[in-house]
Amino acid sequence: MTDSRERARSVLAAAGIPPDRLARVRPLGGGTYNTVEELRLTDGNGYALKVAPTAPALRYESRLLLGEAEFCRGAAEAAVPAPRVVALDEQWLLMTMCPGEPWDDALTTAEQAELRTELGRQVARLHQVTGPGFGYPSGVFGPLAADWRSAFTAMFDAVLADARDYGARLPRPAGEVAAVARSAYGALDDVAVPRLVHFDLWPGNVLVDRTGGRARIGGLIDGERMFWGDPLADFVSLALLGDIRKDEAFLAGYREAGGRAVFDASARRRLALYRAYLYLIMIAETVPRAVGEDHARWTQETVAPELVAALDEIAETDVS
Repeated sequence: MTDSRERARSVLAAAGIPPDRLARVRPLGGGTYNTVEELRLTDGNGYALKVAPTAPALRYESRLLLGEAEFCRGAAEAAVPAPRVVALDEQWLLMTMCPGEPWDDALTTAEQAELRTELGRQVARLHQVTGPGFGYPSGVFGPLAADWRSAFTAMFDAVLADARDYGARLPRPAGEVAAVARSAYGALDDVAVPRLVHFDLWPGNVLVDRTGGRARIGGLIDGERMFWGDPLADFVSLALLGDIRKDEAFLAGYREAGGRAVFDASARRRLALYRAYLYLIMIAETVPRAVGEDHARWTQETVAPELVAALDEIAETDVS
């Protein structure tokens, strides 16, 4: 196994930074897939280094670092606080650090409302960034698609195939899940423009910075699961295991900054599809990651019912 310090020096050299300026290497928590480390230099500057794993993974997780680099580029275009790419390789990504700590329960009710409104503005700006086609920029499922239905159905089919291959415990048979999802695919044709979707904006990936005294968003991180698609898909992780329509502060900021958040019949069907996709991922990934018993139980007791609820919503709207 490569020594972390040796690897860090090699990465710095590849990025054009003298490796003898490396002061220390510190692992950063919170990541669930890539290895993440902080590289602190002798001048006090710090960088984040992500290293791709070699362990078994889901199909979409191939070359995720390319997606993160694309997210960082898009965030810079949108003037949204996020890491900036310093250097990129097939196996690692070196980025600047963002100030702050992951969003937690220490925030007051007033602070949370203010930050959710600001987050809404930032996400709306991200959604103004458009791509050259639909799908994952890594090319894991081939070239970017010309239409969203083709891209998303490939994504959905892939995670179902992962669930079958790994023997993941789904609350409904995989064939039934696929059939219910297919009944809603027509709504995907309402998406005409591929837009930047982070798809992992749960609180742990939103940094809150208090260095100025007042809490503010220091950065949106871990954009490795980004894709070009329907901006509505971001609302799933933004209200993980919940309903974004109840987040008045976020939606106020989102609409204020030009984001479109209209929950008509098509939008509700698509949102249910995206919920089903994310919850399928959360269930399927427990097998290759060999999660502990507690996490596996939480997934079955908390995530699996949400997948069922999303599928039921699709089925109900199909009947109506």
